[in-house]
Amino acid sequence: MITEEQIRAFWNTHPCGEHQVESRNDDYEAFFSAYDKMRYVREGHILQRLDMLDFHGKRVLEIGLGQGADCEQIIRRGAAWSGVDLTPESVARVSARLSLRGLPYERLECGSALALPFPDNSFDVVFSHGVLHHIPDVKTAQREIARVLKPGGQLVAMLYARRSLNYLLSITVLRRLALAVVYLAGARPDGTVGTHLANARKIGLRRYLSMAEFIHRNTDGPENPYSKAAVRTDFTDFDIEYIAQEFMHAPPLPVVLLKPLAGMLGWHMWVYLRPHK
Repeated sequence: MITEEQIRAFWNTHPCGEHQVESRNDDYEAFFSAYDKMRYVREGHILQRLDMLDFHGKRVLEIGLGQGADCEQIIRRGAAWSGVDLTPESVARVSARLSLRGLPYERLECGSALALPFPDNSFDVVFSHGVLHHIPDVKTAQREIARVLKPGGQLVAMLYARRSLNYLLSITVLRRLALAVVYLAGARPDGTVGTHLANARKIGLRRYLSMAEFIHRNTDGPENPYSKAAVRTDFTDFDIEYIAQEFMHAPPLPVVLLKPLAGMLGWHMWVYLRPHK
C-alpha cells in the first residue's frame, strides 16, 4: 500500500493543477487568475455546489488545499476558514493567495488528516474536494473529521464515483484496450501514454492491466473510485444525508453531448454526511 510519506512527496513536487495552466514563474497573481478561470470554466458545478451551502458565519475546515481556489470561494461566502494540507508547497501557495487578495482566515496548517491539529468540536463544516480518496487510512481520517466537527456539523466531500462513465467504460475497457494495442505494437509515445507504457514494461502488461493495478494508476489510489456502499463502509462515524454526481469526464470519449447524464454517470460524487448523534 502507498504510504502517506509517498503521497506527501508526490503532491509536494507536483502541486494539484500545476500542469493545467502555464507555470507561474513567480507571478502568483497571474497564475491564480489563470488557474481559477480554467478550473471553474471546466468544472462550473463546483461553484454551484458551494452556493448551495450556507457558509456565512460558519467555522469551516478545508482538508487538502491544492492551489487554494476553493478556499477563496468559501471565504468570500462568509466563512471563518481554516485549512490543512499534507504538503508545505500547497500551504505556501495558499498563504500567498490569501495575502495577495487580502482575505481573512483563522488558521492555515501543514498537517495530516490522520491527526488533525485542531481541538474537538471546532468546526461547523469540513469540506474536502478530491482528497479523502487519496488517503490510505481513510477510516482514521473520517474519525478525526468527526472529532473536530461540532455536534450536528457536516462533512462535504467529493470522491470519485464508481458508477460513472469514466470508470465503467473509459478506464475499465477503452484505456486498457488502447494501452494493450500500443504496447503490443511496440510504440514509444511521450506524455501520459508513454508513462503508462514504461510502467507496464516494468511489471508486465498482464499485471499492469489488472483492474487492481490499473485503477490505481488512473485515480491515484487503489481504493478509488467509490460506491455508496463503500462510503457507508469507510465513513463509519457518519450517516449519509445525500449523494449527488457531477462532471461528465471520461477521456478519451467526447462527452460534450453527454453532459445531461452527469447526474447519473458523472465522475465526481459529492457526499454530504453528518456524524452519528
